[in-house]
Amino acid sequence: MFSKVYSMGLFGMNAFMVEVEIDLSSGLPRFDIVGLPDSSVNESRERVRSAVKNCDLDFPVSRITVNLAPADFKKEGPIYDLPILIALLLASKQLSFKTDGCAFLGEVSLSGEVRRINGVLPMVIKAKEFGIKNIFLPFDNIAEASVVEGINVFPVKHIKELISHLSGQSLIEPCFAKNFDEYEDDFLLPDFCEVKGQFEAKRALEVAASGGHNVMMIGPPGSGKSMLAKRIPSILPDMTFEEAIETTQVYSVAGALKSGTTLIKQRPFRSPHHTVSPAGLSGGGAIPKPGEISLSHNGVLFLDELPEFSRSSMETLRQPIEDGTITISRAAGTLSYPCCVMLICAMNPCPCGFFGHPTRPCTCPNGAASKYLSRVSGPLLDRLDIHIEVEPVEFDQLSDKSRGEKSDSIRQRVNDARKIQRTRFANTDITCNARMTSSMVREFCILTPTAKKILKDAFENLGMSARAYDKVLKIALTIADLDKSDIIDTKHIAEAIQYRSLDRKFWKE
Repeated sequence: MFSKVYSMGLFGMNAFMVEVEIDLSSGLPRFDIVGLPDSSVNESRERVRSAVKNCDLDFPVSRITVNLAPADFKKEGPIYDLPILIALLLASKQLSFKTDGCAFLGEVSLSGEVRRINGVLPMVIKAKEFGIKNIFLPFDNIAEASVVEGINVFPVKHIKELISHLSGQSLIEPCFAKNFDEYEDDFLLPDFCEVKGQFEAKRALEVAASGGHNVMMIGPPGSGKSMLAKRIPSILPDMTFEEAIETTQVYSVAGALKSGTTLIKQRPFRSPHHTVSPAGLSGGGAIPKPGEISLSHNGVLFLDELPEFSRSSMETLRQPIEDGTITISRAAGTLSYPCCVMLICAMNPCPCGFFGHPTRPCTCPNGAASKYLSRVSGPLLDRLDIHIEVEPVEFDQLSDKSRGEKSDSIRQRVNDARKIQRTRFANTDITCNARMTSSMVREFCILTPTAKKILKDAFENLGMSARAYDKVLKIALTIADLDKSDIIDTKHIAEAIQYRSLDRKFWKE
């Protein structure tokens, strides 16, 4: 006796269709799973066997062969428990229904409960592309799966519930997608109005958010670097539906999506500890899962005390922050994850933190500040668009009870600037000024003669690299966008150069 049902598989972010075939034949009782399963898939045999018996169903006493096709793709995870169990009931004539257009996903407990799995969203999206009309999956995964339109998503809590539905006795109501505007934000973000002083730093972060630029903040302990960084998501532009889907898919694959979360509408903010390994940043495992840099996709990756990170971890960032994707090669294959992030770094000017402080003396030996900076490679520093010197906050500013400008006001200006950029880069995959290619920089960065002369003098005097030259132009264009100007003028280029003037000269002793 033979039966076949459909399921889905996942390799990185790429989902694929899986045919779960079962053959019941005469011979000594045996339960084999073939088709390149991993250990967790092989363990499905015992979970399915116990679930069938504990749900008062008959487990076939025969030779059972399960094939997961295509056989050249590695199958991992407990997601095949449910399709194997349904196929087994079909083959043993305990269940009868038309399997065309149906797919099954889910882990099954020994008692028959259907448990939550990872990676549901990309699998449901791919199932729709393959023409699947009905997909049955765990009740706890229904929130993320229901964002996909054009497919009936059925939440299943228990095997008995599913059997009743497939038998036509008690139907399960499918869940349908809502409009994007109906999805609620997860939580309230800290506001910039709570930050005392730091007007120059807040202006620089507004420019960075408007153009998607990477930032380095340098300042003594307690000057507010971490406080400023944590408030950056509150001024970032609103996420589009496509960005929300991309980000939610990454979290779904990583198993980092909170239970009940439908769609991630707020831009992620990730702040890994400086002891994080290169694999923790880039992604790791036999079949690599997304790392911190991918979990920050469409959001902020904040690295506090940057020189304390290992050199190998820091160098992991160089290629991904330029390309917006990270490619990981393992024996199982090569995977790519998206990582279009806004990188925010913070550091002290020296080991004690008080080099250049107006009132507190630096206790480090001579040369310590330069040595401290040398922990960060020049190429990585060159990829950080904006350098901000965060000065200590004075007493009068701290004791001032008036509140600063709210994040909502800053965010409105950022959204206006991003709207200009979306129009500029229409029909391309570029979303902000920071992602412009060199040819785009030449096309869109139009300078007045005076601004061009200022840039030429700065390039020669500061010893800028070609990459730094392009980044200054990108920052200047963002400032012009905030000013609603089509041409980069003197004030725009001057402010942009100011954000690069803290390059290595700041640490000269």
